[in-house]
Amino acid sequence: MSRPDQLSSSNPADWPVAPGWQPLVDDFFASAVGQKLQGFLRERLDAGAVIFPPQPLRALELTPPEDVRVVILGQDPYHGRGQAEGLAFSVAPGIALPPSLRNIFKELQRDLGTPPPPFPDPGGSLVKWATHGVLLLNTCLTVEEAQPASHAGKGWEVLTDAVIRHVADGERPVVFMLWGSHAQSKRALIDVKHHKVLMSNHPSPLSALRPPVPFIGCGHFGEARAWREARQSGG
Repeated sequence: MSRPDQLSSSNPADWPVAPGWQPLVDDFFASAVGQKLQGFLRERLDAGAVIFPPQPLRALELTPPEDVRVVILGQDPYHGRGQAEGLAFSVAPGIALPPSLRNIFKELQRDLGTPPPPFPDPGGSLVKWATHGVLLLNTCLTVEEAQPASHAGKGWEVLTDAVIRHVADGERPVVFMLWGSHAQSKRALIDVKHHKVLMSNHPSPLSALRPPVPFIGCGHFGEARAWREARQSGG
């Protein structure tokens, strides 16, 4: 019997998204790649695989396309029980903060003086960011328990590339935060003359303090705020 913190259905109709995303999502799942991905998920669920998160498209549910003002790209959902909640870098309330998220909060405090959120609620949950226009998008949207990148290359990347393109092709200028080489590989999808693209090392402890652009000290949060404020004031 499935639990509420894991995927229980391979049917995209069970994964709500904001109306503005629906045509893009429908087109993807009607395609050969989308159909193949559905089949793969169905097979893995039938085989008893434990898959996270319970709602793979939650980022598209909480952040409608017309509200996106910042995009933060992650790679793969967390693969520990109870961690993944369908938003890049975010964990469910009360779950211990993963090291990358700890470094994100550390840089936010260093850069803007914003203290870490109270624990356990919201703890490491970034739902409030998502409902305020921050699209927290992983490039692969499901994973099996204790098996990082187990669903990479199965088709999700076609959908998430389409999401990135949709935002990048929109009229509203958006801040893209690309942390680490995987996220930076998506830069080719973005018109850097129209949008603000900020790049640094990944916030993981393995790379957060290393050259060429350490995440700790990158100043992305302040830079994003200043850029958005300048545009709003006509600067």
